[in-house]
Amino acid sequence: MMEYQRLGDYIREVNVRNSELKVTKLVGLTIDKAFIPSVANVIGTDLSNYKVIRREQFACSLMQVSRDGKMPVAMFDDDEAIMSPAYPMFEVVDKSRLLPQYLMMWFSRKEFDREASYYAVGGVRGSLEWGDFCNMQLPVPSIERQREIVSEYETLTRRIRLNNQMIEKLEATAQALYRKMFVDGIDKENLPEGWRRGRLGEIATFKYGKMADKHSKSDKFPYPIFSGYAVTGYTSEYTLKEPTIVIIARGDAGTGRICMSPKECFLSNLAISIETKEPLMKNYLYYHLLESDTMSLRSGSAQAQITINNVEPFEVMIPERKVYVDFSDKVNTLYNNTILYKQENEKLTELQSLLLARMGK
Repeated sequence: MMEYQRLGDYIREVNVRNSELKVTKLVGLTIDKAFIPSVANVIGTDLSNYKVIRREQFACSLMQVSRDGKMPVAMFDDDEAIMSPAYPMFEVVDKSRLLPQYLMMWFSRKEFDREASYYAVGGVRGSLEWGDFCNMQLPVPSIERQREIVSEYETLTRRIRLNNQMIEKLEATAQALYRKMFVDGIDKENLPEGWRRGRLGEIATFKYGKMADKHSKSDKFPYPIFSGYAVTGYTSEYTLKEPTIVIIARGDAGTGRICMSPKECFLSNLAISIETKEPLMKNYLYYHLLESDTMSLRSGSAQAQITINNVEPFEVMIPERKVYVDFSDKVNTLYNNTILYKQENEKLTELQSLLLARMGK
């Protein structure tokens, strides 16, 4: 078994301030270990005190690690940006001994988050102390072996990214086809012959999702729990036997958003399923609702929510049957290709997880 080394022997803190205000790009750090453009209102804020982060440097958040069960930490892969001074930053001391990309892989492991959460239990409000972070250990193989491991991982990452780009293109093509057939040149006040306006309840049925105990994916718990926002866990049973239109019924600002569920999933209590009475109408209705103002269905003051009583009377356009059937035939080809890319990404992600797990052996 590979000998473990103290993390603090390979990294050092970085604290460069934006004193001359040369850097204007402001970023934040997510709990999923990624940088995102900051949405903070910085009008009137003195940005000269903000920290500058540069390529292959790291930022992290040591607060509430035990509560979240995850430590937000990420390697910056752009030229430079600024971040709140609350984020500790660090860099690898000697890249001939430890590759920053290898270190980021180590931080991506579930085992790392569990260990960080363990050390954070004794901190104030479940926070991880910098000294405890530096005392954590990792295996440091030869630099040649590190390059091999990073190369394998990045090959998988590039393939996943390429597949996601293809999925986006296929989705854009389907949306463009919808607009060509049902929006462009269509006068809503004078619909074509055989078309009409009606209630959503005329053409669809609805079901509330349920609460479910969350588990890690396994042979015993193979079905994803779909909330409309994301897959939040796995269960041993499923409530939707095929991809189904879903509307987010409660939660945050996403309430009212339309999405398509995975095949064979357990629908969480955050969502409502919308199943068309005519199966061949599903593709049309999905894109029609994407183009509709479903956010207007929200009610409630403390927290936005949507009920079946809100959804049932929602006005929709109902085209002639042969038109939406023709659309369904065309979109199915695009959709089937999308499914293949998503299935490949699932396998690639599993391979990434196996590669990360092997780092500790």
